[in-house]
This record gives sequence, C-alpha cells and structure tokens, in this order.
Amino acid sequence: MRRSGTALLIDFSTGEPALLHFGADLGPNLPDLSLLRDPVPHSALDTPVTLGLVPQASSGWRGRPGLRGHRNGRAFSPRLRLASADVNDAGSAVITQIDPAAGITIQTEIRLNEGGLLQLRHHLTNDGPDEYTVEELAAVLPVGRAATEILDLTGRWCRESHPQRLPLHQGTWVRSGRHGRTGHDASLLLAAGTGGFGYGHGHVWAVHLGWSGNHESFVDTAGDGRTVIGASELLGSAEVTLASAERYDTPWLFAAYSGAGLDGISEAFYAWFRARPHHPGVASGKPRPVVLNVWEAVYFDHRLPALLELADAAASLGVERYVLDDGWFRGRRSDTAGLGDWYVDEQLWPEGLTPLIDAVTGHGMEFGLWVEPEMVNEDSDLVRAHPDWIAGPALHPGTGASGGARLPERWRHQQVLDLVNPEAWQYIYDRLDALLRENRISYLKWDQNRDLTEMGHAGRPSVHAQTMAVYRLLDALRAAHPGVEIESCSSGGARVDLGILERTDRVWGSDCNDALERQTIQRWTGMVVPPELVGSHIGPTTSHTTARTHDLSFRAITALFGHFGLEWDVRGLEPAEHTELAHAIALYKEHRSLLHTGRMVRADEPDPALRLHGVVAHDGSEALYALVSTATSFAEVPGRVCLPGLQPGSRYRVEAVYPDPDDSHAFIQTTPPPWLGTGIEASGQFLAMSGLPMPVLNPEHGVLLAVRRADDPANGGQPVRNS
Repeated sequence: MRRSGTALLIDFSTGEPALLHFGADLGPNLPDLSLLRDPVPHSALDTPVTLGLVPQASSGWRGRPGLRGHRNGRAFSPRLRLASADVNDAGSAVITQIDPAAGITIQTEIRLNEGGLLQLRHHLTNDGPDEYTVEELAAVLPVGRAATEILDLTGRWCRESHPQRLPLHQGTWVRSGRHGRTGHDASLLLAAGTGGFGYGHGHVWAVHLGWSGNHESFVDTAGDGRTVIGASELLGSAEVTLASAERYDTPWLFAAYSGAGLDGISEAFYAWFRARPHHPGVASGKPRPVVLNVWEAVYFDHRLPALLELADAAASLGVERYVLDDGWFRGRRSDTAGLGDWYVDEQLWPEGLTPLIDAVTGHGMEFGLWVEPEMVNEDSDLVRAHPDWIAGPALHPGTGASGGARLPERWRHQQVLDLVNPEAWQYIYDRLDALLRENRISYLKWDQNRDLTEMGHAGRPSVHAQTMAVYRLLDALRAAHPGVEIESCSSGGARVDLGILERTDRVWGSDCNDALERQTIQRWTGMVVPPELVGSHIGPTTSHTTARTHDLSFRAITALFGHFGLEWDVRGLEPAEHTELAHAIALYKEHRSLLHTGRMVRADEPDPALRLHGVVAHDGSEALYALVSTATSFAEVPGRVCLPGLQPGSRYRVEAVYPDPDDSHAFIQTTPPPWLGTGIEASGQFLAMSGLPMPVLNPEHGVLLAVRRADDPANGGQPVRNS
C-alpha cells in the first residue's frame, strides 16, 4: 500500500500476514519477497521468525504478543493463519485470519489516507461455543532500524502535553493510562526516530490510539533487533468476555511516518482531520468564532446583571460566541452539589435562561452552555432518588444513601454516573435533549472532571462499556441536534484523543490560561490536533492558575494559534487595553482562515530561550509566525532567526504586525533591527537559510510576523517595495 510518500508492505507468502515495512515509499516495483527471509541463527527456532500482523508465539515471536486471551485458561496461544485479503486500490485493505482450533477469527482493517496517515484496527469474533476472554488485542507496526530514540508526552493538570525523550534499547517501553479517561499524563503521541530528530529533520515513526478510556502504548525491541510500535486498549479483569458469535472491536491505531521530522507527522494528522466531511467549517464554510467563556470572570456568581454586562462588553470587542459556564443549574452554588440535576435553577433564573440568551443572540453572538453529564454529586436530587446509579466496584443492593455499596473515593466532591445503566443513560440524554430543544443553544462545553477510579457496573470493571456509552450519548445528541457544536473538556486536557474528537468539535487544551505554560501545551498538543480544534483563550492579566502576570500582547500572540477566545472579565477595561484587545481579535479574524487551514511549522531553534512557530499556506502565498522569548537568553542579541516552510523561489514581504516596534515592555533594546519598523523583502530561500535579525525580546514576550508573497494578486500583482 502506497500513498503520499508512505508505504506499508505485508507479505503473505508464509500463510501469515507478515509485517515487512512501514515507512518511506518503496516505489512501484518490489523484489522477490521470498528471497528476503531472515537467516536462522544458532540456538533458535529452525525457521525464520515471522513478525505477524498480530504477533504470536506460535510463529516464534518472543516480543510482546499481539493477542492475549483464553477460554477459561485454555486456547491461550493462537495460531492465526491467513484466510483472505481484500486490498482496494483506493488505499484500504481487509485481512482475515483464523484459528479454528482456538475458535477465533481476527479481521484487520487498514486504511492509508491521503496525506500518509495510516489507520489500523482489529475485529475479533468468538467462533467457539463457549466464552472467550480478551485480555489484550494490540495494533502494531514495524519501525525502521535507524530509530534510536523514543519521544512521548506526559503532564499533569495545568501542565499537559510536555515532551520527554529516552534512548531506544532492547526491551519494551510501555506507557499505561489507567485513568478511565485519556489522562493528563497521556502520551498523545508516541514516536521513535533517528537520534536527535527534530521538527524539521530526522526519520520518525509515530502512533496515537483513538480511544478515550484505559490504554497502553509501547515500543518493543525484540532480541533479534526488530522493533515495533503500537498501542491497545487496557482491559480490566474479564472486562471483555465474548459469548459465542460476539465480537470485540479495537480502537483505531493512527500511525504516521515522516522523513522530515515531527512537522511531517503533524502534516499527516492534519490532512486526515481536515478531509473529514464533518470537520468544523468543511461543509458550512463557517469560520471558528471568537469565544468568551465567563468562568474566570464570574465563577459561580451567576447574577443576570453582571452576565448581561459581560455580553455587552464582549460584543463591543468583536466576540462571536458567549459561553455560560458552571453554576446555572439547580443547587449549584459551588462544586460540592448539584451535578446530575440538569434543570435551570428557578431561584437564580426565574425566567429561565431566556433573558441572557436573548441579550447574547441580540448582539449577533451564539450562546453556549457548560454541562458535565458523566458525573454526579452525592448531594443532588438525582443521587437521592437513584443512589444505585453511581458507578463503583461493588454490587448495589439498592438500600441506603449510596445503595449500600462501597463507593470510590470522591474526586472534587464527584462520583461517576453509571451510563452503562440504560436508565441513567436515558435520563441524561432526555435532560440534555430538552435543554437544547427548549433554548437557543449553539454550543455545549462538555466537561468531565475526574478519573474513573474503580469504575464498575454490576460488580464488574466497566471502563470499556462506560466509554462506549459516552460515545453513544454524544452520537445520539449530535444526530438529534446537528447544528450544535460540542467541546470536549476534561479538567482541561485530560481527554484529548481522536476517539472523542470524532464526536466533538474542539478540545480544551488545559485549564491553565497562563501564556507561558500554554506555549508548550499548545505546541505539543498541536503535534496531533490542528489548531482549529484546540481552544486557546486570552486569560486575565494575572493568571488564576499560576499567579504569573503577562502583557496582553504575549497572551494574545499565544492564543492566536488555536481556536481563539477570551476567559477574562472584560468589563471595565482601560480604554487602551480595550483598543489593544479589539485589535488582537481583529488580527485573529484577519488570519484565522490561514491559521486553520495551513501547514504548521516549528523551527529547530538552537537558543533554548527562543521558540518560533508558524502556519504557512499550502500554496506558499502567505504565512504567520510567532517568535517567543520564554526566558532570558545566553546571547546579547537573538541573531538571525530563520523562517521555515516558505517556497524557496518566491519573494516575500515580512512585516512585524504585533506589538508595535516601540513597545518598551516587549522589547529591550536601544535600537531595533531596521526592518522591524519598515518591513523587508526577501526570497523564501533566504528567509529559511539565512533568516532575519530579530529584536531583543524581554522574557515572556513575543512578536507576530505576517508574511505575504510580494507578487501576490492581493498586492495588485506588483512587487511590494521596501518603505
């Protein structure tokens, strides 16, 4: 299978689908694969060991097995052999393997998409008469021998998506997520590559599992030197036990190869996202609206006059979507009570949400609402009526305040609502459906604020079933209300994965709006998720989560490279601050089409105090870059900083558009480089290879550079002269 510079090679000659190659395109002509079998060393099996599409000990594989399962302890070692292979010229294949003795069939779907992103998943069917327990079914791909280094991501609340690197040695590197959700520390991207691979250089193999529950990702190097990279759902004890003829479907494994560093990996993921017919703006042509979320402006203080003032202020700045956050429903005066009681609080809102919605929509803005449907407070009418709807490790006899069962430890005063219970699922669906039918709501901020520790239904582990129930709930609501957008928030960035993003329209990258923290969070979340799907807001001058104080220009430049918005009390801004914020919003509107369709580039900047990233139009006509100083530099001046990604033979005009060149907070210099105030023309090759002398930035400040091809028709078809 070949597409967009990527190839997958599978050999069927031994009777088992053997993974020979995943990586660079091999061209249309292949040698005789039967001559490429490995030698047989001393003290080994008498035949070459096959790395199968589902690696198995019956073929001699001594690394991590692809399938672990059994029938009450029997049929523990499958011997899967090829039954059929249906390969489509359009870039898809279905490969079927069977083991009649074990009584199982595994069908593998493979898609190689335009842009080079590979998708792979398995379907296991129990062909036997008795139960078959699936412990693990992994999707794996081979990694080239040139890979010597592993990179993945980790984090915590308000510090998501931070990279870590380690050498690739013999053995297995495993990242396990047992949060019941994707997790703040989730490895959004697991990559193996050549030593020192960066954003723009090196060979890289990378995977992501599109699943919102428990999971594992791994790099496994066997004793024979072969390395695989893969992932699987992490199942609880007997969590998936199949009756006769039942089937288990694995999540999709998404995989990409790049011969030009991590930016090539992002390009493959972005191409897949943007080719989806339901991707935001694809069908409607609607741009991503500027958002105001009221959370850090008012928290639980939901008084209508203040919220109306916020709506007026937002409209005057150019905001296009207004989101009412937590605190609007019955009994919700803090985070200790009310979750589950999804009725508009009559004491707070005697006329319902209508007065606020009318004011918001009267300004031409959309109205959005916060919900957290998967959780409950024990102090709620719902739990008092249905204590057995709380998920937990034990059976619920149905007596007492909690049904008489031992409950998991509380997390933010919350328990998990057991959506595997059909009655609980239906209650939540009916309440959300009613809210959307009865109010002009265009957007739901769907939160999920705790790990699913000891997640159980009817005394059995149920993370898998709960995740599927959440997916069904989102799917049903989207079908009933196709015009409503949904954001996935999970204590910030604890549920960022392609499983949830198939059902939602953006993710909230972090609860932290500190621009310095967001520089790293957004950079690495953006390795997989394109900027139009990552909520990125200008927070208050002094961050509520870190107590850092930042100038507006740094906060705005950081927020521009995402789905832009505000989470800030913008009532009573000083006139100069109001003018600057309106200017930043106008900049976003001017450039959002480029930001949300272009190619992301990140410079391998040698100075650790500087970061440069940007978005370049696919036709090379324009680009927008941000140069950011995250700390004091070891050098007196930044020197020449290169702008990657432009067309080498085209001539461009580069202008610094924000902040003003004479901004004494952003810049610390006696004299700026001359081009900063006038703009400059240069070829794409010059800008990429020689670069421009940059201004001396104060720490935690940035400068925004707009680049346009000098002979672009928007400039009248004439070269633009330097001033």
